[in-house]
Amino acid sequence: MKRVVILVIVLGLAGLCPPFPAEGWVQQSAQQNAPQSPPQHAQPTAPQNAPAAPAAATSKSATASSVDKPWPRSYDTAGGAKIVIHQPQIASWDNQRHLVGYAAVSYLADGSEKPALGTVKIEADTDVAVTERLVKLSSIKLTEASFQSLPKEEVREIVGEIEKTIPDDARLIGLDRVLTSIDKSQIIPKNVVGIKADAPPIYFSKTPAVLLNLDGDPIWSPIKDNDLKFAVNTNWDLFNYPQENTYYLRYDTMWLQAPDVKGPWAAAHKLPGSFKELPKEDQNWTAVRESLKNKDKNQVPAPAVFVSTAPAELISVQGEPKYVPVHAGGRLLWLSNTESDVFRLGETGPIYYLVAGRWFTASDFAGPWTFATPNLPSEFKAIPMEHPRSRVLASIPGTQQAAEAVLLAQVPQTARVNKKELKGPDVVYNGEPQFAPIESTSLARAVNTDKEIIKVGDSYYMCFEGVWFKSSAPTGPWSVADSVPAEIYSIPPSDPSHNVTYVTVKDEDKDDEWVEYAAVAGYTGMVTAWGCSVWGTGWYYPPYYWYGGYYPIYYPPMRTYGYGSWYNPRTGFYGSAGRIYGPYGGVGFGARYNPTTGTYARGAMAWGPNGARGAAQVWNPRTGTYAQTRQGSGVYGSWGSTSVVRGDQWAQTKRFTNREGTTTRYTRTDQGSMIRRKGDEGSGFVAKGQDNLYAGKDGNVYRRDESGNWSKWDNGGWNNVQKPERPTPISSDQARERVTKMDRSTYDGLQKDSARRSEGSRRTSDFSSYQNRGGGNVGSYRGGGYSRGGGYRGGGGFRGGGGRRR
Repeated sequence: MKRVVILVIVLGLAGLCPPFPAEGWVQQSAQQNAPQSPPQHAQPTAPQNAPAAPAAATSKSATASSVDKPWPRSYDTAGGAKIVIHQPQIASWDNQRHLVGYAAVSYLADGSEKPALGTVKIEADTDVAVTERLVKLSSIKLTEASFQSLPKEEVREIVGEIEKTIPDDARLIGLDRVLTSIDKSQIIPKNVVGIKADAPPIYFSKTPAVLLNLDGDPIWSPIKDNDLKFAVNTNWDLFNYPQENTYYLRYDTMWLQAPDVKGPWAAAHKLPGSFKELPKEDQNWTAVRESLKNKDKNQVPAPAVFVSTAPAELISVQGEPKYVPVHAGGRLLWLSNTESDVFRLGETGPIYYLVAGRWFTASDFAGPWTFATPNLPSEFKAIPMEHPRSRVLASIPGTQQAAEAVLLAQVPQTARVNKKELKGPDVVYNGEPQFAPIESTSLARAVNTDKEIIKVGDSYYMCFEGVWFKSSAPTGPWSVADSVPAEIYSIPPSDPSHNVTYVTVKDEDKDDEWVEYAAVAGYTGMVTAWGCSVWGTGWYYPPYYWYGGYYPIYYPPMRTYGYGSWYNPRTGFYGSAGRIYGPYGGVGFGARYNPTTGTYARGAMAWGPNGARGAAQVWNPRTGTYAQTRQGSGVYGSWGSTSVVRGDQWAQTKRFTNREGTTTRYTRTDQGSMIRRKGDEGSGFVAKGQDNLYAGKDGNVYRRDESGNWSKWDNGGWNNVQKPERPTPISSDQARERVTKMDRSTYDGLQKDSARRSEGSRRTSDFSSYQNRGGGNVGSYRGGGYSRGGGYRGGGGFRGGGGRRR
C-alpha cells in the first residue's frame, strides 16, 4: 500500500493529478492560409512542393487554471489511504533542462489516527511550453526521502519501486511557480557581443499623433486596374494619386491628405473616385473599403503625423505630462498619461525613456537622447512590483526580473524533424542568385530572395522556420541538415542573418531518421545585452528592393525600433505599442512580397508583436506569409506538419485524463482543499485551501501559520520553533509546548520559499486572468498593470484595421 501512496505523491508533484481537461483549441483551415492566385501580371508560379500552409493559432488557449491547479492537492488511494501534497520547492533548474525540487507530503493510512509526514527530493528532466507557461517533467527520480515514522529500509524499497513504475509523460507544473522558486543570483547573463544602443529618432506629442514609419524612401506598388499606388514599405495605408500628385493616409475611418509624403498632412474631405474602384475580390483592401463607408461618422480631430524614413519611436502624451511619484516622497516620478514607459528624476531632472529593452535619457523631450541602461540611478531598482509599470524591472540590470527575462530568453523551443519526409521549401530568386559577403567571416548570404540562405564554401545552408536545410546549389534541392558548419555561428549582429545563429542542431541521440533542433528567443528578435533581454540587435539593415516587373520586389529585414516594443511579464516576450504605430500590428512594414506568386499581401504581418501575444514568439518578416496569423504559436508551430514534431506539442494537443484503475484512485475537492476529518486539529492535515507545509533543508516538515510563525513536525505532532534571533524567554502558553530553535540556514530557506510560493501562486492566477481576457497591454508584474489615480488607461491592442490579408 505504501508503494502506491508514494507513487501518487510523485504524480501529484508532476501535475498528473488532477486531469488536464480539453479546451477549445480551434484550428483554421489550411486553405485559409494559402496565398491568393497571382494576377495576370505575376511571372513566377507557385512551386509544386511548397510546404503546406499552417493551421492558424487557436482562438482560445487552455488557461493556466485548467492545467496547473492550486496547491495543496489531496488524493485517496484505492486502499483507503489519504495523501496531501504541498507545492514543490524548486532548488535548481540547470540550463532549463534539469530540475531539482523538494516537497512536503502527508500520508494517512486507512484506519490510522495519525499521518506520516515527510519530505521527498525529486530530480527530473524538463521541457518547457513558454506560451502556455508550463513545465513538463520526465525521467523523474526520487534521490532522497525522509519519513520519521517509516523505517529507512522500507522507504528505500518504496523509492526504488517508484523509479521503475512511474510513467514518463504528463507531468506538469506551472512555469511561474518554477521561475519564482529558483535563485536568480545563479543566473549569469551571456551578453551578445556587438549589440547596439544608438538612440533612434524619438518624437514627442501632447496631442493625438501617429508615426508614419517608412523603410527608406517610399516604394510604390501599382494596384491592378486602378490609378492609385500604395506604399509597400510602411505599415500604414498610404496611397499616391499620381493624377493630382496627392498623398492619402488612412487613420481608422478618417483620411488625411498631403502634397508630399513628409506633409503637411490635413483632413481629406473628398477622396478620388479611384478609391471606390479598389478590387473587391482582393482582401488587401477590405479594411480600406470599410473605412470609406464610415468616412464621415464619428470624426475626431486630425492627428499630428510624424514621418520618418528610418525606424523611429513616438511618445504620445494625453495633454500636459502628469508626473506621479513612484514612492511617496521619492525622487523618481513616472509619466502616467502615456502608454510609453517614461520616468523622470525629480520635477526638472533628466527624463528616462524605455523602448526595445533599452533606456535612453535626455534633459527634456526635445533631446538629444543618449543610451542610459548601464548608468540608471539606483531608484529604478526600487520600483515596486505593484507599480503600474513594474514591467520595466525586466530592463534594469541587476534586478531579479531582468535575470528571469534572460533565463526565459534562453529556454529553447525544440522540434524533432523527419529527415526522410520533410522537404525544404522552394526558393525563388529575383533573377540569378546574388550573395553578399558577411563581415568578419568567409561566408556570404543571399540577398535577392525571401529565404535565409548562407553560402559556406561550395555548400548552401538555409534556415527556415527554425529548421536547417542544406544543398549543393543555391536553388536546391534542399534536404534536412543534421549538422551545421561552426562558422555560421560567428555571424555578427551587424549582419541581418545574425538571427540564424540562435538555431542549433542538438547532437545527442543521433538517429538515422530524425534530427532535433533548438531555437532560442534570439532567432525571433530577443537577445541578451547589458544583463537584460532586449528587443533587436540595434543595427539598421537596409532592405532589398528592386523594380523590374509589374510589382516592385521588397524584402524587409528585422527591425529594432518602430514598434514601441515593451516587455510583457505575462508572456516573457516583447509586445508592441498599438495604434500610433500603424493598423498592421506595429511591425513596421505591413506589406510582404511573395516571390512564389509575384504579389503582395497587405497586413501580412499584422500577427506580429502585439499586446496579446509576443513578437519574439513567431515573428520573422522574411517568412511572414508562411506563419501569418499564428499568434503565440511558437517557432515550430507554423509548420503544421507531422514531419516536424514540436517539443511543446504536449501542451497544445494532448489532454491528460484521470489515472483511475484497480490500483490507484484519487479524489480532491475544489481549489485544492484538504481532506479533513473531525478532530484532525493538530494532525498532518490542514484547513481548507492552506498551502502552508514546507520541506526544510534539514529534511523535516515545517508549517507556517497566518502570523508567520513556524512549527516543526516531530514525533507525531507539531512543536513550535524559535527564530534564530529570538530571545530565550517565551510566553507561558508556548512553555506548555515543546519548543526548539531553528538553525539560520533552515529558517532563511523557509522564509524565502514561503515568499516565492506566494508570488508564484499570484503570478499563475494573473496569467490565467490575462489569458481569459484575451491579453492586452500589461504594465505590471502584479495586478492589471494599468495606471491609477486618474492616469491614462492604455489598452495596448491594435485598432483601426489590420485584418488578415493575402
